Amino acid sequence: MVEYPVKIIALGGASDIGGSCFYLRLGETGIIFDCGIHPRKKGKESIPDLESLENEPIDFVFISHAHQDHIGALPYLIKKFPHIKIFSTPQTKELASLVLHNSSKILKKELGTKSELKPYELEEVDLLVQSITEYYYNEPFILNSIKNFDEEITVTFYDAGHVLGSVSILIGWKGKNIFYSGDVNNSPQSLMNGSKIPKMNTDLSFIETTYGSQNNDEAQSWDETSKLFAKDINQVINRGGSLLIPVFSLGKFQEILLLIHNLMESGLVGLTNIYTHGLGKSLSKIYDSNRYLVNRNYKDVKLKDIPQIRISEIRNLSRLLSNPGIILASSGMMIKNTVSNEIAQFFLSNEKFAIFSVGYMDPETQGYRVMNAAKGDKIALNGNNPVKVLCTLKKFSFASHSSRKEIVSLIKKVNPKNLILIHGEEQSIKNIGSDVLEKYRHIKVYAPSLGDSIILTI
Repeated sequence: MVEYPVKIIALGGASDIGGSCFYLRLGETGIIFDCGIHPRKKGKESIPDLESLENEPIDFVFISHAHQDHIGALPYLIKKFPHIKIFSTPQTKELASLVLHNSSKILKKELGTKSELKPYELEEVDLLVQSITEYYYNEPFILNSIKNFDEEITVTFYDAGHVLGSVSILIGWKGKNIFYSGDVNNSPQSLMNGSKIPKMNTDLSFIETTYGSQNNDEAQSWDETSKLFAKDINQVINRGGSLLIPVFSLGKFQEILLLIHNLMESGLVGLTNIYTHGLGKSLSKIYDSNRYLVNRNYKDVKLKDIPQIRISEIRNLSRLLSNPGIILASSGMMIKNTVSNEIAQFFLSNEKFAIFSVGYMDPETQGYRVMNAAKGDKIALNGNNPVKVLCTLKKFSFASHSSRKEIVSLIKKVNPKNLILIHGEEQSIKNIGSDVLEKYRHIKVYAPSLGDSIILTI
């Protein structure tokens, strides 16, 4: 069989989680998978190194889903390479409009006027979103290279089960198969019903490793975790306390909102106020309008119909001392200057209150420090005076990513000759690499660092 050289450049989200962006050159066709902003970095360091692509062909960008760390730098990419064509599912296109509008506002606050990186305007976002070409799951489409029209690729989106509209991507080129997992979840959540990726043979696969550092015996099902979650919520509410749950506005907000609603409806959690805010509520409307178009649980439930009170109506957080409730607030990692961070500062010193984490937290974020503190520790958030930790802190794994065992199962399912491990901390990547080399010795495993360029023959 004829073999061909391909080139890969890790522009972001390689040996790290955040700012995902990978370049793939197939002959004279240039492809970019995702183009995100890194949530912990600022200025030019937060976006992919687009200058490194100036001498490469660039034709298409495929968006796996609408989280900011996968799409937040798209306007910078389009400004530098205005001819590039963008592709996603219809749901990701809808969500991207709201996420990028919100990102524009955040960047204007963060960057100011002196930063070398300038925030993008709302009008730029509108034009970008209008230019996105949408395709549904399991519908192959053919694209021709700009430089060489005779060179074509076939692209298919598969349901990745991560958030609404998320995809894993299969590319066919000259008889070769290339697979990009994006963020993938094999198991059902409250809403999303798990990935739908067929068995295949691939010549090259990019696979995410977010939960690769997890021990296989630590993984609990969503239902098992829900029962423990319900028990601990009741303990907090019954003692007159309130509960803060930091969530990402897209995905985790909708999943946990429905979960709490279902626990209350079934009597497993006592009725109490649910406080929400902002972008999460707006994104929920898109979940509602697409509920019959995707592989979703509880299709008859509209998230907007779940009773919610705006957090802004709590003019003084002390009110929660006499009116207990559950607060869903972003960001999910309690990043500085976010609603969850501000509320956490009030909650930490109150022994009746609690903060529950429900997903991944980057070890370098304030949220990670909070959730790994012990009672009696002192924590200073945002440079403020240290606060003594008196509230209850508990961690629950309501995973929107595949477990370590599921990642290895996915690798077996797509059966790559060459495997690129991405989107994970160093230990996660080492664990998955070790698992694969032990079980599947025919697979060549690569773990690029940020900025690495790899040339392979497939």
